[in-house]
Amino acid sequence: MRSTSLLANLEYQDKHAHAQPLLVDAAGRILRFTLRPGQIIEEHEASDSPFYVMVLKGHGMFAGSDGKPQRFGPNSLLVFDAGECHSVRALDEELVFVGFLHGVSGARPDRVGGEMAR
Repeated sequence: MRSTSLLANLEYQDKHAHAQPLLVDAAGRILRFTLRPGQIIEEHEASDSPFYVMVLKGHGMFAGSDGKPQRFGPNSLLVFDAGECHSVRALDEELVFVGFLHGVSGARPDRVGGEMAR
């Protein structure tokens, strides 16, 4: 078993959202995202995998394929289908969420890493 504290040692960047790999292996990825107030993650997609999001701290506007942002905060679980475009904007506080990808082609199983892999 491996474990990590999801709210410990948070790292932020001044200009852009920060994505920290917690686990990367052949089965998928677990990433922790940290955004300062007002930071955004532009619209993008994960073509080969659904993208599961668990909001841990703060509030943000998350938009899916319909492009209509909705407010979500702690204890929210969001599911974006494989290939579904999505975007995020932190509101007036720091936003922390964890994203899970499963079965990502090109995940490069020879390049594993992240905090949980230590």
